Amino acid sequence: MLLKISVSVILLWLVFRQLDRAIFIEIIKNVDKRLILLAFFIFFINYVLCIFRWEMLLKAAQIHLPLSRVIISSAGGHFFSLFLPSTIGGDVVRVIDLTTHTRKPHEVMATVLLDRLSGYVGLVILTWLALLSGFKHILNKNVLVCVGILTTILIVILLVLFNKFLYHKINMLLNSPSGNKIRGYIRDVHKEMHIFRHREKVALNNIILSIFIQMITSITFYITALSLGLKINMIYFFIFMPIIGAITLLPISIGGLGLREYTTRLFFANLGVSAHLTFAMSLVNSFFILIYGGMGGLIYVLTVHHRRIQYNPPHHFHKTHA
Repeated sequence: MLLKISVSVILLWLVFRQLDRAIFIEIIKNVDKRLILLAFFIFFINYVLCIFRWEMLLKAAQIHLPLSRVIISSAGGHFFSLFLPSTIGGDVVRVIDLTTHTRKPHEVMATVLLDRLSGYVGLVILTWLALLSGFKHILNKNVLVCVGILTTILIVILLVLFNKFLYHKINMLLNSPSGNKIRGYIRDVHKEMHIFRHREKVALNNIILSIFIQMITSITFYITALSLGLKINMIYFFIFMPIIGAITLLPISIGGLGLREYTTRLFFANLGVSAHLTFAMSLVNSFFILIYGGMGGLIYVLTVHHRRIQYNPPHHFHKTHA
């Protein structure tokens, strides 16, 4: 936690020291409040779509829960991802929360991992679509390098999870005499994930939904930029924001704070955008994340009594008379 706080503070300081405070404050004062509220609302749609994406996977895994129960777990995940290691920490909370409720640890973990993976697939697909349609706008070769690295990582993950040959090889490894309980657990989760290979419709719908989610993130940043008086081609947001989003997944800062601002500054600096505008744009969106994360924590805490109810009703013992 100390390390994450330090990274966030250092990166924020590196960006903020380049700014003229008077100019920065003036930009914030002159923000178009209607556009900021619009961006805030559109950002909320992202959270709604993420809930439905996960619920779709839960149903496919034969885990049928009320929508309210899925919302509670998702809310807790968003809150704890601000403090635990990136979104991974929030995913762990989701797994623990629903496992306690359903007693299906392997199935729940498989849905959470696939939910995260489908988001990653949507991120890479949107980036490539943006690159192909706006390649002439790329001024920095490092962008192409970043996209190449993201794509390579995704291909490796997909091959390990869904390639039949690699799947059998991994099973052989996990079934080795030196295996232990942890390996057995990994094997069971892997099997649950591999089942989705034959559920093409669910996988396709999840990827389509993930692309929309990534598009909404880019649109939110674009509207925020407009509210601050920054007018540049929207294609840059569809190219840059997925890459920035992938970088902020690294578990080295508080909810991506600082890391998001620093990388946003690096990418948009090539377009001649001032540090004042990029910092304000990124900071506003980080503020959105903190607000919705805080709201998620409030929902999670207010519904804590639901998670204390035992899944299996206690046995009732009757007194016997002598």
